[in-house]
Amino acid sequence: MAGMLQLLAWLGVAICLLPGVAGTQPQAGRPTDSDSTGGSLQEPAAPEVMFELLWAGLELDVMGQLHIQDEELASTRPGRRLRFLLQHRVPNDLEGAEQRLQQLQRLRKRPPLSPWEFEQLLLTGLSCIYRLHAAGEAEERGRWTLVFALLAQETLWDLCKGFCPQDQPPSLGPWALILDPFP
Repeated sequence: MAGMLQLLAWLGVAICLLPGVAGTQPQAGRPTDSDSTGGSLQEPAAPEVMFELLWAGLELDVMGQLHIQDEELASTRPGRRLRFLLQHRVPNDLEGAEQRLQQLQRLRKRPPLSPWEFEQLLLTGLSCIYRLHAAGEAEERGRWTLVFALLAQETLWDLCKGFCPQDQPPSLGPWALILDPFP
């Protein structure tokens, strides 16, 4: 459980650092929903705001939707934006997460993801952790674990673009055993 909390903290920090890593200029073809979220979806929230929202905690309801536990924070503009992303832009089932993963794997040779795409990648990984924890059957837990591990690998691939030797991502350490159990 401590390892899981460390991983969630890492994802939260990565989301929080995102605005400092890449610009937040609007890009053509990126959806916005200023009526429901109070702002543009392609502009990641300020790091301290996103950290506060995630620190408040999320909960997975019986319908499979993630919600911010703190109702006061959830009612703020950034809270509504995060709720919109979690409900409409982050896959809420295993098949959707696997499809998102396949889309990301096809984009490996492209330039780094936009801040908006990268935020979705991190939120999809965060969603996988909650769904893994809620999964009842061992087979389902195994599939969620694999999807999460591969999303973590895609995160490293994207962060490493242009910086890693020979376009190889940094070592995944213990995660490598999950990805390739038979060396």
